[in-house]
Amino acid sequence: MKKLVLTGAAGRLGSYLREPLSQMCDRLVSTDWTEDIGKLYPSETYVKADLGDLEAMEAVLDGADMVVHFGAIGDEAAWDKILHSNIIGAYNVWEAAARKGLRRVVYASSIHAVGMYPKTQRIDTEVPHRPDTYYGLAKCFAEDLGSLYWDKKGIESVHLRILSAAQVNNPRALGSWLSYDDLIHLVQQAITTPITGFCVIYGVSNNDRVTVDNHKAAFLGYRPKDNAEQCAEEVLAAADPADPHDPGQMCQGGPFASVEIGFSGTASMNIVQDKKEI
Repeated sequence: MKKLVLTGAAGRLGSYLREPLSQMCDRLVSTDWTEDIGKLYPSETYVKADLGDLEAMEAVLDGADMVVHFGAIGDEAAWDKILHSNIIGAYNVWEAAARKGLRRVVYASSIHAVGMYPKTQRIDTEVPHRPDTYYGLAKCFAEDLGSLYWDKKGIESVHLRILSAAQVNNPRALGSWLSYDDLIHLVQQAITTPITGFCVIYGVSNNDRVTVDNHKAAFLGYRPKDNAEQCAEEVLAAADPADPHDPGQMCQGGPFASVEIGFSGTASMNIVQDKKEI
C-alpha cells in the first residue's frame, strides 16, 4: 500500500500498532488530537486532527488506501462527549473514506456493543446488538454505519470487537484477554485479507475460557496464539468470591454492564497503562 492512516495513534493500543503498520505501507499517517506523539518511525508522519471535523478527516485520508480507525473516547462518558468523538467521529471517518475513495475501514469496535449478554451464553458475531453503555451504543452505531456504507457505497469494513487488550489482573480477563501480539496479528489480517465486505470479528486471544465464537469470521485468517490461562492460578487466588448477582461479573461487558450510564466503566478495572515507547 502507498498510504495507510491510523487514528487514535496516541492511545495505548495505537502505540503498539504504529510500528507494524508503518512496515506495511510506503507512508503511515498517524493522527490523534494531541499535539504530537513523540519520535516517529521511518515511514511515519503525524497529523493532529479532530475526529469531529469532517474536513480534517478528508484531508488526513486523502490518497490513502485504508484507514485503521482506533480513535475515540475509550471509556463510558457523558452523552455529548461520546456523540462528538465516537458517533460523529465515526460518521466523519466513513464519509471521508467514501469521498476519498478508500477501499476499507478497519474499525476498533468493542465487546460493549453486545456487553449485556451473559458470559454463560457463548455468542457469535451475528447476535443482535445489546450494548451496555453509551460507549457500547456508539460501537453499535459504527458497526451499522459500516454495514450501510458497504451496501450503499461499496466500502469494505472489518469491525474488531475487542474484549480486553490489557494485562491479565482480574478473573474476567482469563476469558477476555487480547495480547498485543494477537492484536497486531488481528489488524494485519483485517488489512491483508483480499476480500472482506462487511464483517465482524471478536478481538480476543486463544484463551481456554473464551466466551465468544469467531467461527463465522474464520475467512480472515486470524489465528491467535496467546492464552491467559497461564495467569489463572495467581489471578483466582487473589480475587474475591464471585457474585452471580453482579452484572459486572455475569455479563460480557464486565464492569461496563454494572455502572450507571454516563459514568466510567474503566475506573474499577485497574488497567495498566503500559504504552509502547520507541
